[in-house]
Amino acid sequence: MSEAVSPVRRVPPAYRWLVLVVISLAMFGNYYVYDSIAPIADMLKADLGFTDSNIGSLYSIYSIAAVIVLLLGGVAVDRYGTVKSTIVFGAFCTIAAVVNALTEDFTVMMVARFLLGLGSEPLIVAITTALAKWFKGRELSFAFGLNLTIARLGSVAADWSPTWAKFAYESWQAPLLVAAAIGALCVLSPLGYGGLEANARRRYGLGDAGETDKFAWGDLFRFDRSFWYVVALCVTFYSAIFPFRSFAIKFFIEAWDMTREAAGQANSVLPLAAMIVTPLFGLLVDKVGRRTQLMFLGAFLLMPVYLLLGYQLLPFGVPIALMGIAFSLIPAVMWPAVAYIVEEKRLGTAYALMTLVQQVGVAGMNWLIGFTNDRSGASVANPGGYVPGMWIFSVLGFLALIFAILLWRADKGPRGHRLDEVKT
Repeated sequence: MSEAVSPVRRVPPAYRWLVLVVISLAMFGNYYVYDSIAPIADMLKADLGFTDSNIGSLYSIYSIAAVIVLLLGGVAVDRYGTVKSTIVFGAFCTIAAVVNALTEDFTVMMVARFLLGLGSEPLIVAITTALAKWFKGRELSFAFGLNLTIARLGSVAADWSPTWAKFAYESWQAPLLVAAAIGALCVLSPLGYGGLEANARRRYGLGDAGETDKFAWGDLFRFDRSFWYVVALCVTFYSAIFPFRSFAIKFFIEAWDMTREAAGQANSVLPLAAMIVTPLFGLLVDKVGRRTQLMFLGAFLLMPVYLLLGYQLLPFGVPIALMGIAFSLIPAVMWPAVAYIVEEKRLGTAYALMTLVQQVGVAGMNWLIGFTNDRSGASVANPGGYVPGMWIFSVLGFLALIFAILLWRADKGPRGHRLDEVKT
Protein backbone atom coordinates (compact mmCIF):
# COMPACT_ATOMS: atom_id res chain seq x y z
CA MET A 1 0.00 0.00 0.00
CA SER A 2 1.27 3.46 -0.81
CA GLU A 3 1.60 5.98 2.00
CA ALA A 4 -1.19 8.57 2.13
CA VAL A 5 -0.22 12.02 1.00
CA SER A 6 -0.71 14.62 3.74
CA PRO A 7 -2.84 17.67 2.88
CA VAL A 8 0.14 20.00 3.24
CA ARG A 9 2.01 17.96 0.62
CA ARG A 10 -0.81 18.53 -1.85
CA VAL A 11 -0.27 22.28 -1.62
CA PRO A 12 1.93 23.50 -4.50
CA PRO A 13 5.45 24.43 -3.28
CA ALA A 14 5.10 27.99 -4.61
CA TYR A 15 1.97 28.44 -2.49
CA ARG A 16 3.76 27.31 0.66
CA TRP A 17 6.69 29.66 0.04
CA LEU A 18 4.21 32.48 -0.52
CA VAL A 19 2.70 31.67 2.88
CA LEU A 20 6.18 31.85 4.43
CA VAL A 21 6.91 35.27 2.96
CA VAL A 22 3.52 36.69 3.94
CA ILE A 23 3.62 35.46 7.56
CA SER A 24 7.28 36.43 7.95
CA LEU A 25 6.45 40.07 7.19
CA ALA A 26 4.88 40.19 10.65
CA MET A 27 8.31 39.31 12.06
CA PHE A 28 9.88 42.04 9.94
CA GLY A 29 7.52 44.61 11.43
CA ASN A 30 7.97 43.22 14.92
CA TYR A 31 11.78 43.38 14.80
CA TYR A 32 11.68 46.89 13.33
CA VAL A 33 9.46 48.21 16.13
CA TYR A 34 11.65 46.60 18.80
CA ASP A 35 14.83 48.17 17.40
CA SER A 36 13.31 51.59 16.64
CA ILE A 37 14.46 53.07 19.96
CA ALA A 38 18.21 52.67 19.41
CA PRO A 39 18.57 55.18 16.50
CA ILE A 40 16.93 57.96 18.55
CA ALA A 41 18.39 57.17 22.00
CA ASP A 42 20.46 60.35 22.10
CA MET A 43 17.47 62.39 20.83
CA LEU A 44 15.25 61.04 23.61
CA LYS A 45 17.92 62.13 26.06
CA ALA A 46 18.35 65.60 24.53
CA ASP A 47 14.71 66.40 23.70
CA LEU A 48 12.73 64.61 26.42
CA GLY A 49 15.29 64.45 29.22
CA PHE A 50 15.47 60.66 29.29
CA THR A 51 18.45 59.06 31.02
CA ASP A 52 20.34 56.01 29.81
CA SER A 53 18.62 54.12 32.63
CA ASN A 54 15.27 55.13 31.10
CA ILE A 55 16.36 53.91 27.68
CA GLY A 56 17.62 50.64 29.12
CA SER A 57 14.30 50.22 30.94
CA LEU A 58 12.39 50.55 27.65
CA TYR A 59 14.20 47.40 26.52
CA SER A 60 14.08 45.65 29.91
CA ILE A 61 10.31 46.00 30.26
CA TYR A 62 9.89 44.22 26.91
CA SER A 63 11.93 41.27 28.21
CA ILE A 64 9.97 41.19 31.49
CA ALA A 65 6.74 40.92 29.51
CA ALA A 66 8.34 38.19 27.39
CA VAL A 67 9.20 36.20 30.52
CA ILE A 68 5.59 36.43 31.71
CA VAL A 69 4.31 35.17 28.37
CA LEU A 70 6.86 32.34 28.23
CA LEU A 71 5.77 31.17 31.67
CA LEU A 72 2.20 30.94 30.39
CA GLY A 73 3.40 28.82 27.45
CA GLY A 74 1.54 28.23 24.22
CA VAL A 75 -1.94 27.96 25.73
CA ALA A 76 -3.47 30.72 23.64
CA VAL A 77 -2.03 29.39 20.39
CA ASP A 78 -3.23 25.88 21.22
CA ARG A 79 -6.74 27.04 22.04
CA TYR A 80 -7.39 29.55 19.28
CA GLY A 81 -5.14 28.35 16.45
CA THR A 82 -2.40 30.09 14.50
CA VAL A 83 -4.58 32.42 12.42
CA LYS A 84 -6.49 34.01 15.30
CA SER A 85 -3.39 34.06 17.50
CA THR A 86 -1.18 35.80 14.96
CA ILE A 87 -3.88 38.41 14.27
CA VAL A 88 -4.55 39.16 17.95
CA PHE A 89 -0.93 39.23 19.10
CA GLY A 90 0.12 41.08 15.96
CA ALA A 91 -2.49 43.70 16.81
CA PHE A 92 -0.88 44.05 20.25
CA CYS A 93 2.43 44.85 18.55
CA THR A 94 0.86 47.37 16.16
CA ILE A 95 -1.04 49.13 18.96
CA ALA A 96 2.14 49.25 21.05
CA ALA A 97 4.03 50.91 18.18
CA VAL A 98 1.30 53.52 17.70
CA VAL A 99 1.09 54.36 21.42
CA ASN A 100 4.88 54.59 21.64
CA ALA A 101 4.94 57.10 18.78
CA LEU A 102 2.15 59.33 20.11
CA THR A 103 3.43 59.95 23.63
CA GLU A 104 6.40 61.72 25.14
CA ASP A 105 5.59 60.46 28.64
CA PHE A 106 8.11 57.89 29.84
CA THR A 107 5.54 55.88 31.82
CA VAL A 108 3.24 55.56 28.82
CA MET A 109 6.19 54.50 26.67
CA MET A 110 6.98 51.81 29.25
CA VAL A 111 3.41 50.54 29.02
CA ALA A 112 3.68 50.47 25.22
CA ARG A 113 6.94 48.50 25.32
CA PHE A 114 5.42 46.08 27.86
CA LEU A 115 2.48 45.55 25.50
CA LEU A 116 4.97 44.96 22.68
CA GLY A 117 6.65 42.22 24.72
CA LEU A 118 3.31 40.60 25.51
CA GLY A 119 2.39 40.52 21.83
CA SER A 120 5.76 39.76 20.31
CA GLU A 121 6.67 36.49 22.00
CA PRO A 122 3.36 34.66 21.42
CA LEU A 123 3.36 36.07 17.88
CA ILE A 124 6.71 34.36 17.32
CA VAL A 125 5.36 31.12 18.85
CA ALA A 126 2.30 31.23 16.59
CA ILE A 127 4.38 31.91 13.46
CA THR A 128 6.76 29.08 14.37
CA THR A 129 3.76 26.78 14.80
CA ALA A 130 2.36 27.85 11.43
CA LEU A 131 5.67 27.17 9.68
CA ALA A 132 5.88 23.75 11.32
CA LYS A 133 2.51 22.92 9.76
CA TRP A 134 3.37 24.13 6.28
CA PHE A 135 6.91 22.76 5.98
CA LYS A 136 8.00 19.26 6.79
CA GLY A 137 11.26 17.30 6.82
CA ARG A 138 14.29 18.93 5.28
CA GLU A 139 12.34 22.00 4.18
CA LEU A 140 11.60 22.98 7.75
CA SER A 141 15.11 24.09 8.71
CA PHE A 142 15.48 26.08 5.51
CA ALA A 143 12.04 27.64 6.03
CA PHE A 144 12.97 28.66 9.58
CA GLY A 145 16.19 30.14 8.24
CA LEU A 146 14.35 32.22 5.65
CA ASN A 147 11.85 33.35 8.29
CA LEU A 148 14.70 34.52 10.52
CA THR A 149 16.38 36.27 7.59
CA ILE A 150 13.22 38.28 6.84
CA ALA A 151 12.83 39.06 10.55
CA ARG A 152 16.40 40.32 10.86
CA LEU A 153 15.86 42.51 7.84
CA GLY A 154 13.55 44.43 10.15
CA SER A 155 16.47 45.08 12.50
CA VAL A 156 18.69 46.11 9.60
CA ALA A 157 16.00 48.45 8.26
CA ALA A 158 15.67 50.09 11.70
CA ASP A 159 19.43 50.55 12.00
CA TRP A 160 19.60 52.05 8.51
CA SER A 161 16.55 54.27 9.00
CA PRO A 162 18.68 57.41 9.64
CA THR A 163 19.91 56.88 6.07
CA TRP A 164 16.83 55.86 4.08
CA ALA A 165 14.39 57.85 6.28
CA LYS A 166 16.65 60.81 6.95
CA PHE A 167 13.67 63.14 6.45
CA ALA A 168 12.19 61.80 9.72
CA TYR A 169 15.18 62.51 11.94
CA GLU A 170 14.46 66.16 12.58
CA SER A 171 12.79 65.17 15.85
CA TRP A 172 12.49 62.14 18.12
CA GLN A 173 8.84 61.47 17.23
CA ALA A 174 8.88 61.16 13.44
CA PRO A 175 11.10 58.00 13.43
CA LEU A 176 8.65 56.37 15.84
CA LEU A 177 5.78 57.29 13.53
CA VAL A 178 7.66 55.54 10.72
CA ALA A 179 8.04 52.55 13.05
CA ALA A 180 4.31 52.59 13.77
CA ALA A 181 3.54 52.54 10.04
CA ILE A 182 5.88 49.57 9.51
CA GLY A 183 4.48 47.97 12.66
CA ALA A 184 1.12 47.74 10.89
CA LEU A 185 2.66 44.72 9.13
CA CYS A 186 2.33 42.87 12.44
CA VAL A 187 -1.44 42.70 11.92
CA LEU A 188 -1.74 43.05 8.12
CA SER A 189 0.58 40.10 7.54
CA PRO A 190 -1.48 37.69 9.72
CA LEU A 191 -4.64 38.86 7.99
CA GLY A 192 -3.05 37.94 4.66
CA TYR A 193 -1.89 34.64 6.11
CA GLY A 194 -5.43 33.93 7.31
CA GLY A 195 -6.73 34.43 3.78
CA LEU A 196 -4.11 32.09 2.33
CA GLU A 197 -4.86 29.41 4.91
CA ALA A 198 -8.61 29.67 4.39
CA ASN A 199 -8.09 29.23 0.66
CA ALA A 200 -5.83 26.21 1.29
CA ARG A 201 -8.48 24.65 3.50
CA ARG A 202 -11.05 24.90 0.72
CA ARG A 203 -8.77 23.72 -2.08
CA TYR A 204 -6.42 21.22 -0.39
CA GLY A 205 -8.13 20.15 2.82
CA LEU A 206 -5.39 21.60 5.01
CA GLY A 207 -5.97 20.76 8.69
CA ASP A 208 -5.37 22.65 11.89
CA ALA A 209 -1.92 23.23 13.33
CA GLY A 210 -0.48 20.73 15.72
CA GLU A 211 -0.20 21.43 19.41
CA THR A 212 2.36 23.99 20.45
CA ASP A 213 5.03 22.91 22.91
CA LYS A 214 4.45 24.27 26.41
CA PHE A 215 6.69 25.11 29.29
CA ALA A 216 6.63 22.18 31.77
CA TRP A 217 7.97 22.88 35.27
CA GLY A 218 8.42 19.21 36.05
CA ASP A 219 10.98 18.80 33.28
CA LEU A 220 13.36 21.37 34.75
CA PHE A 221 14.97 18.86 37.09
CA ARG A 222 15.58 16.21 34.44
CA PHE A 223 17.99 18.09 32.20
CA ASP A 224 21.65 17.13 32.45
CA ARG A 225 24.75 19.29 32.93
CA SER A 226 25.41 19.72 29.23
CA PHE A 227 22.03 21.35 28.72
CA TRP A 228 22.55 23.75 31.61
CA TYR A 229 25.97 24.72 30.27
CA VAL A 230 24.31 25.54 26.94
CA VAL A 231 21.69 27.62 28.80
CA ALA A 232 24.45 29.46 30.68
CA LEU A 233 26.29 30.11 27.42
CA CYS A 234 23.03 31.33 25.86
CA VAL A 235 22.24 33.86 28.59
CA THR A 236 25.78 35.24 28.90
CA PHE A 237 26.20 35.50 25.12
CA TYR A 238 22.89 37.20 24.35
CA SER A 239 23.13 39.43 27.44
CA ALA A 240 26.37 40.76 25.96
CA ILE A 241 24.99 41.19 22.43
CA PHE A 242 21.46 42.61 22.64
CA PRO A 243 21.96 45.21 25.41
CA PHE A 244 25.05 46.40 23.55
CA ARG A 245 22.90 46.94 20.47
CA SER A 246 20.42 48.89 22.60
CA PHE A 247 23.04 51.59 23.21
CA ALA A 248 25.39 50.99 20.27
CA ILE A 249 24.20 53.81 17.98
CA LYS A 250 24.37 56.33 20.80
CA PHE A 251 27.80 54.96 21.77
CA PHE A 252 29.11 55.16 18.21
CA ILE A 253 27.88 58.75 17.84
CA GLU A 254 29.27 60.01 21.14
CA ALA A 255 32.43 57.92 21.60
CA TRP A 256 33.50 57.23 18.01
CA ASP A 257 32.36 60.60 16.57
CA MET A 258 30.17 58.98 13.90
CA THR A 259 27.23 60.52 12.13
CA ARG A 260 23.82 59.06 12.96
CA GLU A 261 23.70 57.45 9.51
CA ALA A 262 27.12 55.81 9.88
CA ALA A 263 26.36 54.66 13.42
CA GLY A 264 23.13 53.01 12.29
CA GLN A 265 24.91 51.26 9.45
CA ALA A 266 27.62 50.03 11.82
CA ASN A 267 25.01 48.64 14.21
CA SER A 268 23.32 46.80 11.35
CA VAL A 269 26.45 44.73 10.71
CA LEU A 270 25.45 42.15 13.34
CA PRO A 271 21.98 41.21 12.01
CA LEU A 272 23.15 41.66 8.42
CA ALA A 273 26.10 39.32 8.89
CA ALA A 274 23.93 36.81 10.73
CA MET A 275 21.39 36.79 7.91
CA ILE A 276 24.07 35.74 5.45
CA VAL A 277 26.64 33.82 7.46
CA THR A 278 24.58 31.91 10.06
CA PRO A 279 23.06 29.52 7.47
CA LEU A 280 26.56 28.91 6.07
CA PHE A 281 27.92 28.11 9.52
CA GLY A 282 24.94 25.80 9.99
CA LEU A 283 25.86 23.89 6.84
CA LEU A 284 29.49 23.75 8.00
CA VAL A 285 28.73 22.28 11.41
CA ASP A 286 26.40 19.71 9.85
CA LYS A 287 29.35 18.51 7.79
CA VAL A 288 32.25 18.69 10.26
CA GLY A 289 30.62 18.42 13.71
CA ARG A 290 32.90 19.99 16.36
CA ARG A 291 30.00 21.83 17.97
CA THR A 292 31.57 22.45 21.38
CA GLN A 293 34.79 23.63 19.76
CA LEU A 294 32.96 26.08 17.53
CA MET A 295 31.00 27.43 20.51
CA PHE A 296 34.33 27.93 22.29
CA LEU A 297 35.68 29.77 19.24
CA GLY A 298 32.67 32.08 19.11
CA ALA A 299 32.96 32.94 22.82
CA PHE A 300 36.71 33.47 22.45
CA LEU A 301 36.19 35.93 19.59
CA LEU A 302 33.57 37.85 21.56
CA MET A 303 35.58 38.27 24.77
CA PRO A 304 37.99 41.10 23.72
CA VAL A 305 35.53 42.98 21.47
CA TYR A 306 34.11 45.42 24.00
CA LEU A 307 37.43 46.53 25.46
CA LEU A 308 38.75 47.08 21.94
CA LEU A 309 35.72 49.32 21.31
CA GLY A 310 35.81 51.06 24.68
CA TYR A 311 39.51 51.93 24.57
CA GLN A 312 39.62 52.24 20.76
CA LEU A 313 42.70 50.03 20.63
CA LEU A 314 42.25 48.87 17.02
CA PRO A 315 40.48 50.23 13.94
CA PHE A 316 36.72 50.16 14.36
CA GLY A 317 36.17 47.44 11.75
CA VAL A 318 38.23 44.85 13.63
CA PRO A 319 36.08 44.45 16.78
CA ILE A 320 32.89 44.81 14.75
CA ALA A 321 34.02 42.01 12.44
CA LEU A 322 34.88 39.79 15.43
CA MET A 323 31.48 40.47 16.97
CA GLY A 324 29.74 39.74 13.66
CA ILE A 325 31.50 36.37 13.35
CA ALA A 326 30.63 35.43 16.94
CA PHE A 327 26.99 36.53 16.51
CA SER A 328 26.72 34.42 13.36
CA LEU A 329 28.60 31.38 14.66
CA ILE A 330 27.30 30.69 18.16
CA PRO A 331 23.55 30.70 17.35
CA ALA A 332 24.18 28.46 14.33
CA VAL A 333 25.74 25.86 16.64
CA MET A 334 24.06 26.40 20.01
CA TRP A 335 20.34 26.11 19.25
CA PRO A 336 20.56 22.99 17.03
CA ALA A 337 22.93 21.35 19.57
CA VAL A 338 20.07 21.21 22.08
CA ALA A 339 18.30 18.71 19.83
CA TYR A 340 21.22 16.30 20.40
CA ILE A 341 21.22 16.83 24.17
CA VAL A 342 17.50 16.75 25.00
CA GLU A 343 15.06 14.03 23.99
CA GLU A 344 12.54 15.08 21.40
CA LYS A 345 9.46 15.04 23.64
CA ARG A 346 11.07 17.66 25.93
CA LEU A 347 12.52 19.93 23.24
CA GLY A 348 9.66 22.43 23.55
CA THR A 349 10.31 22.80 27.27
CA ALA A 350 14.06 23.04 26.67
CA TYR A 351 13.77 25.84 24.12
CA ALA A 352 11.17 27.68 26.20
CA LEU A 353 13.48 27.51 29.22
CA MET A 354 16.46 28.74 27.22
CA THR A 355 14.49 31.67 25.85
CA LEU A 356 13.05 32.50 29.27
CA VAL A 357 16.47 32.60 30.95
CA GLN A 358 17.85 34.58 28.02
CA GLN A 359 15.13 37.22 28.39
CA VAL A 360 15.77 37.50 32.14
CA GLY A 361 19.45 38.12 31.46
CA VAL A 362 18.79 40.63 28.68
CA ALA A 363 16.27 42.52 30.84
CA GLY A 364 18.69 42.84 33.73
CA MET A 365 21.64 43.77 31.56
CA ASN A 366 19.76 46.47 29.64
CA TRP A 367 18.91 48.13 32.94
CA LEU A 368 22.42 47.63 34.37
CA ILE A 369 24.20 49.14 31.35
CA GLY A 370 21.86 52.14 31.33
CA PHE A 371 22.44 52.65 35.07
CA THR A 372 26.22 52.27 34.63
CA ASN A 373 26.31 54.78 31.77
CA ASP A 374 24.43 57.31 33.90
CA ARG A 375 26.65 56.80 36.92
CA SER A 376 29.76 57.13 34.75
CA GLY A 377 28.45 60.23 32.97
CA ALA A 378 28.69 58.65 29.51
CA SER A 379 28.06 61.35 26.92
CA VAL A 380 29.60 63.14 23.96
CA ALA A 381 31.49 65.30 26.47
CA ASN A 382 32.69 62.23 28.39
CA PRO A 383 33.06 59.27 26.01
CA GLY A 384 35.20 57.51 28.61
CA GLY A 385 32.01 57.08 30.63
CA TYR A 386 31.12 54.18 28.34
CA VAL A 387 34.18 52.15 29.37
CA PRO A 388 32.71 50.67 32.62
CA GLY A 389 29.82 49.26 30.59
CA MET A 390 32.28 47.77 28.12
CA TRP A 391 34.01 46.00 31.02
CA ILE A 392 30.69 44.50 32.10
CA PHE A 393 30.14 43.16 28.58
CA SER A 394 33.69 41.77 28.55
CA VAL A 395 33.06 39.89 31.80
CA LEU A 396 30.02 38.30 30.16
CA GLY A 397 32.19 37.27 27.22
CA PHE A 398 34.68 35.71 29.63
CA LEU A 399 31.88 33.80 31.40
CA ALA A 400 30.58 32.58 28.03
CA LEU A 401 34.06 31.25 27.31
CA ILE A 402 34.13 29.39 30.65
CA PHE A 403 30.75 27.78 30.01
CA ALA A 404 31.89 26.74 26.53
CA ILE A 405 34.92 25.03 28.11
CA LEU A 406 32.73 23.30 30.71
CA LEU A 407 30.41 22.10 27.95
CA TRP A 408 33.37 20.71 26.02
CA ARG A 409 34.64 18.84 29.11
CA ALA A 410 31.21 17.45 29.93
CA ASP A 411 30.72 16.32 26.35
CA LYS A 412 33.96 14.33 26.47
CA GLY A 413 32.93 12.62 29.72
CA PRO A 414 31.18 9.27 30.15
CA ARG A 415 27.74 10.91 30.01
CA GLY A 416 28.58 13.20 27.12
CA HIS A 417 26.50 13.49 23.97
CA ARG A 418 29.45 13.48 21.55
CA LEU A 419 28.39 16.78 20.01
CA ASP A 420 31.70 17.10 18.19
CA GLU A 421 31.22 13.78 16.47
CA VAL A 422 27.66 14.15 15.17
CA LYS A 423 27.58 14.81 11.43
CA THR A 424 24.78 14.75 8.88
